[in-house]
Amino acid sequence: MPPRRRGSSGFRGVRVRPSGRFYAEIRAGGFRLTLGTYNTPELAARAYDAAAWRFRRPRRDMNFPDVELLEEAEFLAPAPCLVDDEDRRRHRHVQRRISIAAHDEQLMRQWRAQFPNDVDNTDAFFADLRAQRRSNRRHRRAVAEFELENPNTTWAENDPRWDDIWTETTSDDE
Repeated sequence: MPPRRRGSSGFRGVRVRPSGRFYAEIRAGGFRLTLGTYNTPELAARAYDAAAWRFRRPRRDMNFPDVELLEEAEFLAPAPCLVDDEDRRRHRHVQRRISIAAHDEQLMRQWRAQFPNDVDNTDAFFADLRAQRRSNRRHRRAVAEFELENPNTTWAENDPRWDDIWTETTSDDE
């Protein structure tokens, strides 16, 4: 039987994930043993080699045949990523939130398709609200400028309404 081809990562037992990380696995006795996901293909290949040493594979099956001993292969391999109950709980929580968000987006698409007038009314409501806020800022600024020019102002020197002189009246923020 010819030797297995090396994948796109360039190493035996290492595959590239869609996220750009590298997944290492080894096959033994009809089973596939997952070795973990790593940031570089070299780390994943080192993990593969350490497992290959443990399974007493021949050197030609190694990614780094210059490694002489099992201890050296294990020393060069990255520490395994252990998944505990807290990791599983956090993963379930994140997946549940993602599922809820996806369901909400689907419902919003259905609502927009079913009630396009409501979408238009919502857009008009917020446009009107922005216009009211802009008008309110203009009024506050005009009052503050009037008080500044009025020698008989009733505003105290530290009155916060003086800050309205510097209010921006053209932006839509707030």
